[in-house]
Parts: sequence; structure tokens; C-alpha cells
Amino acid sequence: MKLFKKMSLLNSIKFTFTASLFFLIACTGEPGKGTAESGNSKAPSITIHEAVFMGNLKAIEKHIAAGTDLNEKDAYGSSPLAVAATFGKTEAARALIKGGADLNVRGGDGSTPLHTAAFFCRTEIVGDLLAAGADASLRNHYGSTALESVSAPFEDVKAIYDQISKDLGPLGLKLDYEQLRNTRPVIVKMLSENQL
Repeated sequence: MKLFKKMSLLNSIKFTFTASLFFLIACTGEPGKGTAESGNSKAPSITIHEAVFMGNLKAIEKHIAAGTDLNEKDAYGSSPLAVAATFGKTEAARALIKGGADLNVRGGDGSTPLHTAAFFCRTEIVGDLLAAGADASLRNHYGSTALESVSAPFEDVKAIYDQISKDLGPLGLKLDYEQLRNTRPVIVKMLSENQL
């Protein structure tokens, strides 16, 4: 049973990040898709996903002012907040949280931004999501909570990090394995304390 659950978790993580990769490749090839308008504010020519991926806070703020859907998903189910968590765009995540993005928006595999931030050990984003009220008890389609996604020993999930590095490295994702190894217990503690 434990092996099945571990394999389900690994498949869940791999699906989420493979989908994000395909989205980002498609997204960066089509700038300016969709411009929401609200009142006197007009969204910038780059999409909300592109703005988050590039960490362009001015564009993110313009999207928020224009009323852009901050929970918009790509064809694979990735939200802007999930992109921020994946690539460690802390300030972008904060702007989205402050702007009213759904903290519990689910990706294609049912994972939330908290699942993603926890797995990538984005301590500040995890803290911000929890402080803003993200639900740490939510399970993805494979039955895992954010806590469970980071609870396995690092060596048990290293192959997943290897694959994600290979897939998303060309887009700028840099994973520091020593930092991940050392920070996973910190994330576990943050999430465990949140459940008390």
C-alpha cells in the first residue's frame, strides 16, 4: 500500500510539472493573448502567466487592476499562482495572493499552489499561502496533501527532481539539491504546525 501511494504521488508530481512545461513553452510563443479591461485599466500585452513566469510585477499589477482572471488555467490546468510556486517567483506569488487569486485553485492533477510550493521547498511562498488561509488539508487526485508531497525522504523523490530539472531547466528552473534536502523538513514542520 505504501509503495502504491508513493508511486501515485510521484506520478502526480510528474504530471503537474510536465503539464507546466508544455504550458510555458506554448505560452512564451504567444505573447499578448487576451487583454482584460476593467474600468479605465487595460491589461498589458503579455499574459498573466507570462508576467508571473518573468517576475514582471508591473505587468501583474496591471492585470490585477484590469480585472484579469488571476485563476486562469492553461490547457494543462496550470494557474499563475502554480507557475509562481514552481519557479520560486515569491514577489509574483505575493502580488497574486494580495490581488485575490484563489489560494486553493487546483491544477490538472488536483494539486494546489501549496502542493507545488511545498514540493519545491519555497518556504516564503508556503508561509504566505498558509498565512493567507490556503487549505493544507486538500488532497490532489492521487490522494496526497501538500504535507504528504514533501514528507518522503529526499532520496526517494530525487528521481522526480532530476526529471523536473531536465524538463524545466531550459526554462530557467534551477534546483539546489542540498537546499531541497535541508529544507524539506522545514516545510514538513510548517505544514504540520498549520494542522494543529
